[in-house]
Amino acid sequence: MTKLNGGLRTWIEVDKKAIVSNYKTFRGLISKKTKLMAVVKSNAYGHSLIDFSREVERLGADWLGVDSIVEALALRREGIRSPILVLGYTFPERFKEAADNDISLTVSTFDNLTAARKFRSNLKQPLKIQIKVDTGMHRQGFLAGDLPKILSLLEIRNLPVRQAGWKLEIEPEGLYTHFASAKNPAFPEHTKRQIVEFEKWRGAFKKAGLKVLSHASATAGAMLFPEAHYDMVRIGIGLYGLWPAKEVEAFYNKRRILTPALSWKSIISEIKELPSGAKIGYDSTEALSRRSKIAVCPVGYWHGYPRSLSSVGQVLVRARRAKVLGRVSMDMLTIDISDISGIKVGDEVTLIGASGKEKLSAHALADLSDSSWYEIITRLNPLIKRIYI
Repeated sequence: MTKLNGGLRTWIEVDKKAIVSNYKTFRGLISKKTKLMAVVKSNAYGHSLIDFSREVERLGADWLGVDSIVEALALRREGIRSPILVLGYTFPERFKEAADNDISLTVSTFDNLTAARKFRSNLKQPLKIQIKVDTGMHRQGFLAGDLPKILSLLEIRNLPVRQAGWKLEIEPEGLYTHFASAKNPAFPEHTKRQIVEFEKWRGAFKKAGLKVLSHASATAGAMLFPEAHYDMVRIGIGLYGLWPAKEVEAFYNKRRILTPALSWKSIISEIKELPSGAKIGYDSTEALSRRSKIAVCPVGYWHGYPRSLSSVGQVLVRARRAKVLGRVSMDMLTIDISDISGIKVGDEVTLIGASGKEKLSAHALADLSDSSWYEIITRLNPLIKRIYI
């Protein structure tokens, strides 16, 4: 049994050296004047919201990006002091919590912008907002025709008279957009159109005297469109050592190697021998073609191992590949260890990561399960212990 797991049946290891390497890679891509936002939403892409945020704050990340006010408040409770932007929707009734905890909010609808204008606080902090514009992603954001009304609503000096003893104040500190298809360098046209559209918004804000932080590029945009670095880039998947797309990796031709930070481990909990023809797991979907030695690992789709990897997935045991047999259960999977000698109960099993010279990446699991490596890592159960090494 590995010394690292401390009696755990499954755990996740996160390599701090890999985080440092990836962080330095992206710092090297941008100018000293350009800020770097570490996107830590969705439990830091499965890497632990609090632990990962502490690491990148220590490294000098200028901002942290989260999905919700819930994530932002969790960071504040743990002593994280970096500027935080909530990228997702926030209910107006939670604006006060944001202002009280110096958390910036995305505003992408007129309802929320109107609510922000009406915000009242008896504290000194204003409500900090960043305007999200839709330049072609067609998800969140204001459209081009909304620009004149946005500028009118952001005329802070024209806000209604403040009530005595209360502050009625918002601070428009940012303007940003998101690229829809910046991951394929062979087809840059859509991204370039989005850049042109965003430039119109930036120009209009500047003309109106609104000095804001402008940002547009996520990981792929930061790697492929340096003209769109602006005041800040938002780096998510790249900080965790995964490429945003295979096309980006091919474009870089491994000139800047990203190092995956996450490994997922389990153990062997049971071993048995079965005769040829024995059927494995729920619904008996797979029959053994020979006399086999099988092993059970106490992880399943509840933990985040895709059920779609039933009968096709692989794990690593003693630096060898072992095939997943039959259906992946909620809390268990069965593997074929017939050709691997010396295995005993308690031995380490690698679900994502390296064992000897063999590797199983999140990309590989995604290919086998016809999904995305973003989905693979973000769906790892947050209750699994993350161990930073």
